[in-house]
Amino acid sequence: MSFECRNLAVTYKTQSGGLEALTDVSFTVSKNEFVCLLGPSGCGKSTILKIVAGLLDPTAGEVIFQTQGTNGKPLNAMVFQEHGVFPWMNVLENVAFGLEMRGVGRQERNEISHKFIERVGLAHFEQSYPHELSVGMRQRVSIARAFVNDPEILLMDEPFGSLDAMTKLVMMEELLRIWSAEKKQVLYVTHDIEEAILLGDRVLVMTGRPGRIREDIRIPLPRPRDLRDRDKAEIIEIKEHIWTILEEEVRSSLEGSQ
Repeated sequence: MSFECRNLAVTYKTQSGGLEALTDVSFTVSKNEFVCLLGPSGCGKSTILKIVAGLLDPTAGEVIFQTQGTNGKPLNAMVFQEHGVFPWMNVLENVAFGLEMRGVGRQERNEISHKFIERVGLAHFEQSYPHELSVGMRQRVSIARAFVNDPEILLMDEPFGSLDAMTKLVMMEELLRIWSAEKKQVLYVTHDIEEAILLGDRVLVMTGRPGRIREDIRIPLPRPRDLRDRDKAEIIEIKEHIWTILEEEVRSSLEGSQ
């Protein structure tokens, strides 16, 4: 299964006229590929996720899904930066929620959910509620809930953006471990250059308002990834290259906010 974003454009209506959020965005995500959308705030990364998820219709362009030789819309799951779990449900109920909505019986959905709860290291917290968990643990619940539904496409919107540096590295390792076992297509939004390089097979560097893809960079690092290698020369070289692309826009944005 693959999908293609072809010439996407989005213009929002405002009191002062039209506001362009995206212009002429095109890319393809292949089977089992992990693709990162990287860029500064406001360049339209999350807008692309919403279009792929079917939550937003583009002003122009289209998303074409190739699934088993058809153009049918595949099942997708989204993971957000926060507010991704239901506070009135315990961990097991949160993870099993999507299966329940699809009509899966209690025993079957609990068995499936147990497996993924164990994979994210929360086996002893199935009866705990979100307020009893750390932020990182709540994100583990969100990731388990996304994978448990067996989606063809996993859409992730800065899922680790609110975590401290050490917790973030642990969560990245957990995500890569589960993804290696499940092999889903992932479209992952971030503004962290190192995070995009360490996670992705490709990094789509976005700039501008309206947002557009400036460069599509393939990451020449083997799988499985070792996040302890982030100081290797090839990673530093890619980081410097991406920063060169983004630097002018980021500095201009900072100057404009003063």
